[in-house]
Amino acid sequence: MKIKLSLIALVPLLITIALPAFSNPSDQGHTADTLPPSEQKFHHKVVLDQARRLADAPFEQRQPPVSSSLRQLTYDEYRDIRFNSDWGVWRHEQVRFRIDLLAAGFIYEQPVAVSIVESGIARDMQVKPEMFTAGPRVENLPSTPLGLSGFRVRTRLNSPAVWDEFLVFQGASYFRAVSRGTLFGLSARGLTIRTAHPAGEEFPAFIHFWIERPSANAAGIVIHALLDSPSTTGAYRFSIIPGANTVIDVDLTLFPRVPLDHVGIAPLTSMFLFNASNRSRIDDFRDAVHDSDGLQVVSDHGEQIWRPLANPTQLQISTFTAKAPQAFGLVQRAREPTDYHDLEANYHQRPSAWVEPTGNWGAGAVNLVEIPTDNETNDNIVAFWKPDEVISSGKPWRIAYRLRWGPVPPVSPTVGRAIAMRSGPSLDGKRRLFVVEFDHTTSFSEDLKMEATTSAGELSNQVLQYNPLTRGVRASFELDPKNNTVAELFLRLTRDAKAVTETWLYRWTAD
Repeated sequence: MKIKLSLIALVPLLITIALPAFSNPSDQGHTADTLPPSEQKFHHKVVLDQARRLADAPFEQRQPPVSSSLRQLTYDEYRDIRFNSDWGVWRHEQVRFRIDLLAAGFIYEQPVAVSIVESGIARDMQVKPEMFTAGPRVENLPSTPLGLSGFRVRTRLNSPAVWDEFLVFQGASYFRAVSRGTLFGLSARGLTIRTAHPAGEEFPAFIHFWIERPSANAAGIVIHALLDSPSTTGAYRFSIIPGANTVIDVDLTLFPRVPLDHVGIAPLTSMFLFNASNRSRIDDFRDAVHDSDGLQVVSDHGEQIWRPLANPTQLQISTFTAKAPQAFGLVQRAREPTDYHDLEANYHQRPSAWVEPTGNWGAGAVNLVEIPTDNETNDNIVAFWKPDEVISSGKPWRIAYRLRWGPVPPVSPTVGRAIAMRSGPSLDGKRRLFVVEFDHTTSFSEDLKMEATTSAGELSNQVLQYNPLTRGVRASFELDPKNNTVAELFLRLTRDAKAVTETWLYRWTAD
């Protein structure tokens, strides 16, 4: 697995201070003999109270241990430090889940604490060097206790004989999940602040996790997290059930230190390098490289929207909807190995991530940020919901949503889907030709109509035809930009003035 980095900022991710036991994040800077007891009664109110107390005090940057030799590790060396499964949490208990700890090192440089909750008592994890093994790239592990950069959760997801990792929390507020039959790809985040903003992005970070021990027959697991940043603190509760679709119910309460006027809720981060419609400057033997190929939105009134992703030459920001949508997500629609011809990365098995608001989110827009990249190890796509309201400081602000990880979003196929898009010059080279393929849900007939518009320039040569290769409908048109450098394109098919396909949107730019 290749490490994935955000292009918005290559921020330090998370490690913990190497102490005999994890300290309480709200008490950083205390010496070992003044740390609070390693056990305490626990319920979610503990997280809320800690977040509230942190917000009432100035933000303090948590510093990594300067002497740690693990900070100088290269990526390959860091990958050679592995958790000893004999130390797996609940390994010898009748529980459907196991916890692996992730070692500090490389770029993971901020302190994190992890506690295990059993029978209402939280116990700070005790970290020992023997919990980790070093491969040939790492000569010696330090004799002092290692810190942690996060953890992974395992369960018997694909086979009764294999404990698959299906969930990872590591780095700032990043976490990733997979469902049955999928491989790790895109990530979620707890919160974004000032993403793609001229003032620069701020990266909130989870600084303490509490993992509840499930009962013997529990299908899910509950994880709590404390978040901190210069602008806000936050208390999170994640209720997770893995399966054919892995479902994470997220309940969060923010305690802003300052008014939050550019915050991203339910953020998703992914990678799009190129596909058939976006490879003019990419020299690669493969047909496509991406963890996600489109943003899908179901608006508040039920309109289904598909926006193919792009790897632009300049940063792009797009907004969709004026009210909170019914759902949105970053989706991987190209599901055949021949879509990529990559025998190692297996991009056809990357999951989609789907956000469903819980309760009334109010007014706000789904934001899509696309960042130029020439490397598939860089995450260059961000999608999130941005509320219209400024979140006031000095009082808690709560919101909740459901996050689904799986091959396809749970959207009823009542309308045709756009399954491919290609673009090239017109025959005379004066215009741009666009070809959009809709799946077999859309039947071709004489009464099928095309609605196509552009925000700049002029469209011509609009054609609909049956495609025997897809058993669906091909829609094509030509764009004359008329000296414009950007055009927002809109396309959908109708019958009797009723939409029979999702709304296809695309931003054309003159490279």
